[in-house]
Amino acid sequence: MKGIILSGGAGTRLYPLTKVTSKQLLPIYNKPMIFYPLEKLLEAGIKEILIIVAPDHCGDYMKVLGSGKEFGPGVRFTYEIQDKPVGLAHAYIMAENFLDDGDSSAMILGDNLFDYDFTSAIQNFKSGGMVFAKEVPDPERFGVVKLDENNKAIKIVEKPKEFLSNLALTGMYLFDHRAVEIAKNVQASERGEIEITDIQNWYLQKGELNVEVLDGNWIDAGTFESYYRANQWAYDKEHKN
Repeated sequence: MKGIILSGGAGTRLYPLTKVTSKQLLPIYNKPMIFYPLEKLLEAGIKEILIIVAPDHCGDYMKVLGSGKEFGPGVRFTYEIQDKPVGLAHAYIMAENFLDDGDSSAMILGDNLFDYDFTSAIQNFKSGGMVFAKEVPDPERFGVVKLDENNKAIKIVEKPKEFLSNLALTGMYLFDHRAVEIAKNVQASERGEIEITDIQNWYLQKGELNVEVLDGNWIDAGTFESYYRANQWAYDKEHKN
């Protein structure tokens, strides 16, 4: 399995901090933000990782991350520049050459921080799709999944206007090699984006989507409030002993 870190976007919600550099390179306590999702892929044994970045600060990423060799034996980074953010699912179109040997992929968002260890899920993944949900107080901000009594997904909606459930879909996605072609055939939504929920719903309709509900913390560090919480969380983790 190969890894993808989606780290594009303009970071407008964290302006003026992002006037200087990319949101995902801002510090979270003692490390750049992107180190946290990167470590989740590395601890699961993924060594080939595509990093998708915005054009304004692509050089900053290469300075911070380099080729990958500093992160362990056999670790290798590839970079792609996303000219403008047009939806999370667009990452799979950009990853077509990176995944050209039919690999499955684990994509994680560059501003998502987790306590959860994804190693078992990643190493045991065979085919289809797998997403990770977390109970939140404000599900209307996210893609949301509704589960049946057997914890099987029955409906997924992006930013639902009416309450569906309190299970938000987090920024980690496991898909097999079909994700690229699925993404290429997704029609843009009303907001002009290729939505990740359309890929999830494709697998759901095939009966091939599994959902794992997370314990521990999940922080989508894209606002000043969540950015502050992320720094406090990272500090507490570092000093818990």
